[in-house]
Amino acid sequence: MNFQNRPYDLTECDREPIHQIGTVQHFGGLIALNGDWVVAHRSVNCADILGLEALPAPGDRLADHFTPHAIEMLKLAFGRLSGEDAVERIFGLRLVKGGPLLDCAVHVSSATLIVEFEPHAEHEYADHLALIGPVLSQLETIREIPRLCDRAAHLVRDMLGYDRVMIYKFHRDDSGEVVAEARRDDMEAFLGLRYPRADIPQQARDLFRRNRFRVIADVDTPPVAIEPALDLKSRPLDLSMSVLRASSPVHLDYLRNMGVTATLTIAIVRHGRLWGLISCHHDSPKLPPYSLRTVAEMLSQMFSLMLDRILMERTEQLRAKGRELHDKLMLRFAGGSTLLESLPMFGEVLQDLILHDGASVMIEGRYKARGAAPDEDEFRAMIPALGSAPTSTIIASERLSDQIPEAEQFSDTVAGAIVLPISRSPREYFVLWRKPLVQTVTWAGDPAKAQASPGERLEPRGSFAAWEETVEGRSEDWSDEELQIAESLRVTLLEVVLRMTDEIARERKRAQEQQDLLIAELNHRVRNILNLIRSLVSQSQDEAMSVSEFTRILGGRISALASAHDNITRDNWAPASLAKLFETELGAYLDEKKDRFQLTGADVLVRPEAYTVLALVVHELVTNSAKYGSLCDRTGKLSVALRINRFGDLDIRWRESGGPAVKPPTRRGFGSTIIERSIPYELKGEAELRFEPSGLEADFTLPRRYLVLKDNAPVGMTKPVEEPETRGSEDSRILPEHVLLVEDSMIIALDTEESLKGLGIKSVAVEASVSGALAAIERRTPDFAIVDFNLGTETSEPVAQELAAKGVRFVLATGYAEMADEVERLGAVGLLRKPYGRSEIEELLSGAPAQ
Repeated sequence: MNFQNRPYDLTECDREPIHQIGTVQHFGGLIALNGDWVVAHRSVNCADILGLEALPAPGDRLADHFTPHAIEMLKLAFGRLSGEDAVERIFGLRLVKGGPLLDCAVHVSSATLIVEFEPHAEHEYADHLALIGPVLSQLETIREIPRLCDRAAHLVRDMLGYDRVMIYKFHRDDSGEVVAEARRDDMEAFLGLRYPRADIPQQARDLFRRNRFRVIADVDTPPVAIEPALDLKSRPLDLSMSVLRASSPVHLDYLRNMGVTATLTIAIVRHGRLWGLISCHHDSPKLPPYSLRTVAEMLSQMFSLMLDRILMERTEQLRAKGRELHDKLMLRFAGGSTLLESLPMFGEVLQDLILHDGASVMIEGRYKARGAAPDEDEFRAMIPALGSAPTSTIIASERLSDQIPEAEQFSDTVAGAIVLPISRSPREYFVLWRKPLVQTVTWAGDPAKAQASPGERLEPRGSFAAWEETVEGRSEDWSDEELQIAESLRVTLLEVVLRMTDEIARERKRAQEQQDLLIAELNHRVRNILNLIRSLVSQSQDEAMSVSEFTRILGGRISALASAHDNITRDNWAPASLAKLFETELGAYLDEKKDRFQLTGADVLVRPEAYTVLALVVHELVTNSAKYGSLCDRTGKLSVALRINRFGDLDIRWRESGGPAVKPPTRRGFGSTIIERSIPYELKGEAELRFEPSGLEADFTLPRRYLVLKDNAPVGMTKPVEEPETRGSEDSRILPEHVLLVEDSMIIALDTEESLKGLGIKSVAVEASVSGALAAIERRTPDFAIVDFNLGTETSEPVAQELAAKGVRFVLATGYAEMADEVERLGAVGLLRKPYGRSEIEELLSGAPAQ
């Protein structure tokens, strides 16, 4: 419920420049560099963290303190940055000679290069990375938001070990609610508690949208100063994207009042808006290693993806409901009824979609209401205020009198409203109303104590115990789903329904014409269907010995015919079985006489863009054979042979025999055009028809790019047919021994590396940059390579050129659609489209002979 629509004055907390705080937390160090890699600022604990005897001074060259290797790695990391808020990480890097291994984070603030570092968890790092797959797999199958939140809270607590982990969701009024919680058994539960919007100041929300990860190791350990505090232009260092940034004293007091000593917070951002937070609390100092925090951040990103998937599915469901609502209304208005006349019908249609207590409509100067609603005079008093609202915008409120004072006079009757403007000028409206309720909301402490008078410093409240507030004069909240349906309703009323008032006669005439056209088309299609069924009846009657057998035979053939049609459209975006296509199409004519049809060769899966074309061709061939060819009588036979030729294309050989003598047609109908031209024209394949006296012969070639070969999938009674050139030796199926993987996304790289090793690859070299890949090739020439074309701010073209020069077979991996030209230009042997998985990699390697 949204209760915080009261205006709040900004306090010092709202205006505090938390991104320019000038200090970092104690557990890490910071060095800021200018463009010449000269020290401009540094935290005063740098020497201790780095293991240096003296603190680097402003004006020092970084190269005077860091090793050449460390400088090179940092420069590569800065080179990988893309976007103003990007942060790159390096784990286990030794920055100074003889110093400790450190985890580093680099980013750019204005023109300043920021390097942050903290101790590396050397003995735990591998275990942290190993958590990624098992943890993420537990979220992939979840389809409900409450279960997703609960599972994520427990996963984060199990992973990081905090006393309490909460999933905190924001409402439309910016207050928040704990919707999931995992905690120690002896701790007080916060689940279901509300927090006022003032608990998270606006500038903190803005910063969370940019820097989504925040850790506080110990609220009682003093922060470490950054020196100098100001640059030569008297500006403080901007720490917006810093990992180590210290916290506001007000926020630290807030945490102390809650009894919290250490926190970790991950923002959940959806479409640029702050959806919620994953908030971790601990009652003693705590700092998970940077690598483990990074895994937790990956989990939060997976959570955001899963959340977005669920919400997108819900949006699609709402769209379907909107379309259903539109269709229902169109049926009701088809007779020419006006909106005023149909108001009672709206209650019946809308009640299951948007719960309401009444409705009213103002159209063409006339007003009508149903159920709980203001009378005409009360509604007309609001019209000037409603007219000042933005055009074509829904007004939704749980207490309309807060926005429109004139609504106060009927607030005892109805309080909440969704107002739909359904015309431009003069304004006309359709409104759904809700009665006021007495409601109770449970806050985490008194929300009034989260406010401050203008100019005063906001002092955090000292109690977070459950505090109940009774709210009167408000209706139940309008949910986001209800508002989306209301918007769909508004569009329907605005763009379709109200046109009938001025164009009713023309619309009726147009509807009648469309109906006549539809009836004519349906009549044509129904006649064709009836004619086909009549043919099936004719073919079936001689085979049946009884009425029940006749019914069974005829029913089976009609069912097979329907299945053949479904086969064209089912699984529209996944490869489909070619053997299944033939069997389905022919089943309507052959029934149990399978000996009349022989399908030989290896079954293949045909990609969606070619499957529909091929299905139409096969359907026309079968129909032609059933009407005129070998399947039109009781003796003819049909054989179809499938084989992969030496170019990897699919040859289809259609042969009819034993039927009536065949004569070439005197004219080409539409069906013949489909058979002869579809594959060459749409798929750039080949098609040839020969009308031999013994029966129709047809040869087709389907290009290999439309095929997905199936392992061990013979069809018919013979072995798969292969041409000698494509049989290959056993050596041609030997896997590459050493594969180079060039990929700048760590998660994708880890997954692909695991897939390659799972398929039997002995050695995999993983690189994330052009320079790293070239160095890897120089160290050891790979037998095969998978190369991501876009690597952040650079492309992998130099890598492709080097591989081509050394004669190494490689494929380009990309998420972009238009890459075919680059494959040919760079000499790649194929294209691996993202997202890809183990099956795509296995298919790719099966065609990659050993070097």
